[in-house]
Amino acid sequence: MGPLDALWHLLNFALPALGVGGIAALAAKLLWRKELQRASWARLAAWAAVAGFAALVTGLLVFGRDGRMATYLMLVVAGAGALWWAGFGPGRR
Repeated sequence: MGPLDALWHLLNFALPALGVGGIAALAAKLLWRKELQRASWARLAAWAAVAGFAALVTGLLVFGRDGRMATYLMLVVAGAGALWWAGFGPGRR
């Protein structure tokens, strides 16, 4: 595998975390518009994406391979927890 292939593999591994983080942050901003008025979309998306990426890495280490449904469940739960932390919990500014 060459360096370009390795880059594509890494990007494809991280893409679910970025996508779910961005979509979840957008949905949270739309659903709780008044409560999350001061929180920027980029900040919420970054929190959710980083937590989701950590969940994907954890799933890879625990299960030994990527793409397990339990890993994607951890991705969603970690993203929701990070959004709560950044928007409503102690991590709120």
